[in-house]
Amino acid sequence: MHAAEARRARARKGRRMSRAGFCAIIGAPNAGKSTLTNRLVGAKVSIVTQKVQTTRFPVRGVAIAGDAQIVLVDTPGIFQPRRRLDRAMVRAAWGGAEDADAVVHLVDAAAQLGDKPADRKAQADVDSIVEGLKKSGRKVILALNKIDAVKREALLDISKTLFDTGVYDEVFMVSATSGSGVEDLKARLAALMPDNPWFYPEDQTADLPARLLAAEITREKLYLRLHEELPYSATVETTKFEERPAPPDGDGGVRIEQTIFVEREGQRPIVLGKGGQTLKWIGQKAREELTAILDRPVHLFLHVAVDERWADKREFYGPLGLDYDV
Repeated sequence: MHAAEARRARARKGRRMSRAGFCAIIGAPNAGKSTLTNRLVGAKVSIVTQKVQTTRFPVRGVAIAGDAQIVLVDTPGIFQPRRRLDRAMVRAAWGGAEDADAVVHLVDAAAQLGDKPADRKAQADVDSIVEGLKKSGRKVILALNKIDAVKREALLDISKTLFDTGVYDEVFMVSATSGSGVEDLKARLAALMPDNPWFYPEDQTADLPARLLAAEITREKLYLRLHEELPYSATVETTKFEERPAPPDGDGGVRIEQTIFVEREGQRPIVLGKGGQTLKWIGQKAREELTAILDRPVHLFLHVAVDERWADKREFYGPLGLDYDV
């Protein structure tokens, strides 16, 4: 390399250009959006359970690819809403797509071939999303997920059928669980990010207030333990998040008090379990994960309360960024 070329190379390195933008991941409930978000980020930023509609509000995860910072918006599942909370969640999902620099529509490929009631519902939700994308006039990326459960010929058929709707400009085939194909998708998203300074520090992987993060972790453990017994209509609210003094006056930890709200009195003993053992398990698992995330001692105290109208109260929506009046 000539001396002049070396100087130009050093100058380019010194004023390294960066890119940053937002990518919304939309899809039907249980398509694997949260799992894909976590895989792209390389860390857990969204909770994942077997429960449909686990994600209730847009969660931001921060992925890095070369000089690009991709702020992934893991959105609630898009489905036919019936309740106020459902409508707010679906509106938040479409809102995330409207504001993003790139949009990925994640589709559960296996569900597209199934004949169970849940599969047929997923297929109807995909059709509804396609119609919504047609109305928006925006081209998006199609990502077929769970490809390890589908034969290649069937994948190609699904891909062609959806691509022929005219709403997609690219197709990727991925397995969010195993990671297959995810790096290719990540590289493409990085290339789509506009020139911008990074929005977050390099070591930050999520953008979620600590109180809300704590509530989400506990809600995840609640559904992991009771995904069959407990209906969707339960929530967790952090009522106290209190820093404790550093040594020698304290342990430098945090005291967290939370209330698990259920809608019926009969659901309360389900959450408590025999002799309080179920609630104890939920608290232990949540405490362990929060201790690891916050990197300090966590003193977690859980309470169970009945409020049949928690999902209709305006104060529930604001902290989640959901529109109560939608």
